[in-house]
Amino acid sequence: MAKVQTLSEPIESETYLKVMDEVRQRTLDLVAGLPEQVIMRQHDPLMSPLIWDMGHVANFEELWFLQELRGLDAFDPEDNRIYNALTKPRRERSTLPLPDLETTRHYMDEIRRRVKEAVRDYDFDTGNPLAENGFIFDLVIRHEMQHQETMLITLQIMDTGLYSPPWHRDLPSGSVDRSDMIEVPGREFLMGSPWEAFAYDNERPAHTREIEPFRIARYPVSDAEYLEFMRADGYQNEEYWSPQGWQWVEESGTCTPKYWVKNGDQWYVRRFDELMPVNPDEPVMHVSYYEAEAYCNFAGKRLPTEAEWEYAASVDPETGEKRSYPWGDEYDETRANLNQTAFRPAEIGAYPDGVSPVGCHQMVGDVWEWTQTDFRGYPGFQAFPYDEYSEIFFGDEYKVLRGGAWSVHDRVISTTFRNWDYPQRRQIFAGFRCAADVD
Repeated sequence: MAKVQTLSEPIESETYLKVMDEVRQRTLDLVAGLPEQVIMRQHDPLMSPLIWDMGHVANFEELWFLQELRGLDAFDPEDNRIYNALTKPRRERSTLPLPDLETTRHYMDEIRRRVKEAVRDYDFDTGNPLAENGFIFDLVIRHEMQHQETMLITLQIMDTGLYSPPWHRDLPSGSVDRSDMIEVPGREFLMGSPWEAFAYDNERPAHTREIEPFRIARYPVSDAEYLEFMRADGYQNEEYWSPQGWQWVEESGTCTPKYWVKNGDQWYVRRFDELMPVNPDEPVMHVSYYEAEAYCNFAGKRLPTEAEWEYAASVDPETGEKRSYPWGDEYDETRANLNQTAFRPAEIGAYPDGVSPVGCHQMVGDVWEWTQTDFRGYPGFQAFPYDEYSEIFFGDEYKVLRGGAWSVHDRVISTTFRNWDYPQRRQIFAGFRCAADVD
């Protein structure tokens, strides 16, 4: 991962602004060609109307660059109310007086114009923690990138036929022994982000953790393996499920991963506007924590802890050296399926040059991976730059996911990045890998 500039170097605002323009173009490209009524509509209570996401990324940019950094008045105080993600939960956003597409595009363009004016004469070497190392640029860039993934989830969840992906990148094929497990030696390691590069508050402070020896799957669980669970009546057998998971199965009627359908003897999965046969060699995707946990019980294994996952993804067990990607510190597009260009996961084993130091494949890209760990702050946690990013979600309601999916940008993801969601959620591009204790 390219490191952010240090305070001894001048902040190249023009370079950051160019990246911001490229990211904005990707946001617009994702919805290009969609009728306005589709962009304005709320397609599921779990997701915002796409028009809200578009206005929200501009409002976030305005809030941090213009109001917080430069102390300017709001473009329109009503925007701060409409686009406040904390006070306006997703289920309520369709009831808001959302501006139409033309007005929203004008707002996005006007805020960007004002931001460019505001930063060109700003002295970033003032000791302002928002400005140090270009933090505010990365905060806003990554925020919009993360909302692009949210928009992709909405585009997937909407009715069949409404959205056709505007591009597709060919993916390498894979062929592996999916049953392989790796024994990982125990040791102390530094968990969390120790680098000068941008990191979210929940990744800090880096701290020492002791890991006992454990085993972890070389690959994520595949569709073929998950089908074995289904064919063994896994969804009908209470013994595989936690009490909360079994209650969810009974109440929801779930019996397949989300978007799977069966026609005769063949299973199919819907990807945006296309219904395709389930590929046994792809990692299973759109499964909840409860489903992942049940499969692991069925297989005589368990989910990894968050610490085990980070250790297996980033640490050389002999030297203790830590990597920001499994293969090193610089992103390489030939080693992982990231950046939204494929619109699907790659087959398992497709990136043999992207393995982690202990030998795990695809620990970034393709699918998010559930861990068994509740989302909490690290020892010594300090919220920055606002409580609402992490701290208000700490507790036992959310489970941590790691690794990022095909829908995530390489600038966002690293081996220390933490995602979280409710254990019943399946709309996210999530899968899992198994772990086990050493006998």
